[in-house]
Amino acid sequence: MSFVIRLKWFFKERWVSYAGAIGLMTAVTLLSMIPPKLIGNTVDTLKSGTLTSDELQRTVWVLVGLSLIIYVMVYIWITTLFGNSILIEKLLRSRLLRHLTRMTPSFFQRNTTGQLMALATNDITAIGNTAGYGVMTLVNTLVGVSVVVAMMLSFISAKLMIAALLPLPLLVVVISKLGNKVRTRFIAAQDSFGRMNDHVLESISGIRVIRSYVQENDDLRAFDRMTTEVLDKNRRVSALNALFQPLISFIVGTSFTIGIGYGSYLVIHDDITLGQLISFNIYLGMLIWPMISFGEFINVLQRGSASAERLQEALAQQSDVPEAAEPVELETPASIEMKALTFVYPSSEATSLDRVSFRLERGETLGVVGKTGSGKSTLLKQLLRQYPVAPESLLFSGVPAERLPLDRLKSWIAYVPQEHLLLSKTIRDNIALGKPDATPEEIDRAVEMASFAEDVDQMPEGLNTIVGEHGVMLSGGQKQRLAIARALLIDSEILLLDDSLSAVDARTESRIIGRLRQERAGRTTLITTHRLSAVSHANWILVLDEGKVREEGTHDQLMLRGGWYKEQWERQQMEASLEE
Repeated sequence: MSFVIRLKWFFKERWVSYAGAIGLMTAVTLLSMIPPKLIGNTVDTLKSGTLTSDELQRTVWVLVGLSLIIYVMVYIWITTLFGNSILIEKLLRSRLLRHLTRMTPSFFQRNTTGQLMALATNDITAIGNTAGYGVMTLVNTLVGVSVVVAMMLSFISAKLMIAALLPLPLLVVVISKLGNKVRTRFIAAQDSFGRMNDHVLESISGIRVIRSYVQENDDLRAFDRMTTEVLDKNRRVSALNALFQPLISFIVGTSFTIGIGYGSYLVIHDDITLGQLISFNIYLGMLIWPMISFGEFINVLQRGSASAERLQEALAQQSDVPEAAEPVELETPASIEMKALTFVYPSSEATSLDRVSFRLERGETLGVVGKTGSGKSTLLKQLLRQYPVAPESLLFSGVPAERLPLDRLKSWIAYVPQEHLLLSKTIRDNIALGKPDATPEEIDRAVEMASFAEDVDQMPEGLNTIVGEHGVMLSGGQKQRLAIARALLIDSEILLLDDSLSAVDARTESRIIGRLRQERAGRTTLITTHRLSAVSHANWILVLDEGKVREEGTHDQLMLRGGWYKEQWERQQMEASLEE
């Protein structure tokens, strides 16, 4: 019942097709009751010696006609029912992916990639199987048993039917107990499958590191332990599944034994005819599939319910950053302001940002520098609204960030993170990720601004060169410049560069910064970096240390104060001179 409740939206939407399929299945079951009755009557007529050629021909043609009608009706309900099964899989996968795109990083800390992949593959397939095959087996069981029992009562013998069906209640008890165990073991098997997915993803993405440390054999042994665990847990599920059919066959076989034995006794004492006994055994044989269907239904339902529960748990998790209840519409951000913003990551107790404040007008550049782990990247992530912040601690044009529509806020921002996401497509496709309809001229301009044009010209197919998975064909500096070109293509109001020039040389960095200053005049830019030359032109510079602003000002002001900024600048200038 819980399965139906969780998916009532789908059954409500598709009730017409389900009603049609169930109606056709019921009609097929009713029509299937006619041949045994005709065969029994023919046997009795043959035994009495009154069977004529015309009567036999009519019976044969009726049987042939029924077969053709049943064939057509079965084809229609199978395509309808299993079409719904495929449809619900499509809808659930789309719903899951849409949900994932709305989630914040804390969601992905709670749910591993392997578990989410298991949801999108095995679990949704199990749900679709229940919505199609499960419904078929349930209807076959309910309708098939009801109609067969009614035919036995109406045309054969109530005594014989009751005697033959005595073992069947045992079947319900056994299947119910097995079904609960199947559910528990199936959930455990799905969890282990998710952990195996995680291991595979980590091994593939980190294959170069594994090889460089000569850990291939250790990784294979760890994977072997994972697959063995998956194998063992699925074997435990299969062991229970394997018990269904033998139990059903045994109980149905017992019913056949009673039916033939007691039925023969009734024929001998003239309580029923030989034709009725033959019809009864055919009807009894028709109960085998509904009984097997019932066992299959319990098995499929337990898997589907377990998967639906897992999927519902994932979909029920809400984003840490909700949409504003009464959003304020704002066309462009005239200013960005932080007011004593303090931030702690959900999975940590340490303060990552401690009362950080600054104000940036439109068209200005903010530089953020400091030691590794000082909170530079964390500061930029607050602008992306990846985590909740204290009310009125982050403002755009004086409007608190929590009152702005998330889509509108994100549409203002182009973000170049430290770790670049590159698709296994062409360079052109990767650059045009944020603007698929970009013209060739726009792409060429973005490539030029990112100082990536010379590299592209040297590649075998230029912009049509496939970069490989995660950009395996590119160097670190090329990946950074490709990511910068992608961000510059959309010409956003706010550009966030998170240490995005660390892998390029000083001369290339100088060219990129010069083009940014020229092309993005009137647009806001925030740059975090370890190389101070990248922010020396900024209108304002923050020096972070352990999440706190230790120094702030323009480049000239910070140089006059003689603090950490000046020491670092002089050290980097000396290193640059030595390199030259």
